[in-house]
Amino acid sequence: MIDIRQQSIREKLNDMAEEKYRIFTQSLNPGKTNILGVRLPALRKLSKEIVKGDWRAYLREAKEVPMEQLSMEEVLLQGMVIGNCKADLTEVLKLTAEFIPLIDCWSVCDSFCSGLKIANRYKKEFWDFLQPYLLSEQEYEIRFGVVMLLNYYVLPEYASLAFAHFDRIQHEGYYVKMAVAWAISMYYVKLPEQTLEYLKNNCLDKFTYNKALQKITESLRVDKETKDMIRGMKRK
Repeated sequence: MIDIRQQSIREKLNDMAEEKYRIFTQSLNPGKTNILGVRLPALRKLSKEIVKGDWRAYLREAKEVPMEQLSMEEVLLQGMVIGNCKADLTEVLKLTAEFIPLIDCWSVCDSFCSGLKIANRYKKEFWDFLQPYLLSEQEYEIRFGVVMLLNYYVLPEYASLAFAHFDRIQHEGYYVKMAVAWAISMYYVKLPEQTLEYLKNNCLDKFTYNKALQKITESLRVDKETKDMIRGMKRK
């Protein structure tokens, strides 16, 4: 069984780190200096090993480390353990709420969201849980909410509710705007008619709206004729 003590995990992560990958990851996360350079598949594998043991003890000890002393990979790993753990909904929601303040970049946010697959089984409960984050004034709390929508709520019954949130979001943060644009493009790919109606009548700022159009035209699942039509909707 793997040694889940914080120091042991930290040593293991340092052993797994690759300098070239650290430089690459840093280029994708401007301003982040606490990157070791551990690949995501290796982190996912390690998280699954931790979950086989006393993962609660691992999370308890990890939470005692001040955020400024954590590497990005240590934060990613905590998120992956929460996503992989065998716990009931109430506990997962509690762990998720405790983890969200650690999110300080798009990489951690998006990795964490993609791992919370329990949301597929508890749509209503997670939807309710997401509401305060979608209404937040904090950049990465909003991004968390939006990325959860594009991962688990691109469905006809949630589309109009999601669009209402996108219209309501006024945050100037780049990673909020890009998340909203990405989400709209995903809605368009899967729900083109509903999303097109929204694109014709929305309250999005010019940057987010045009980025959404751009992302739609970059999709391999949208045909050339449709892409030409979407390009013609760009705001000048």
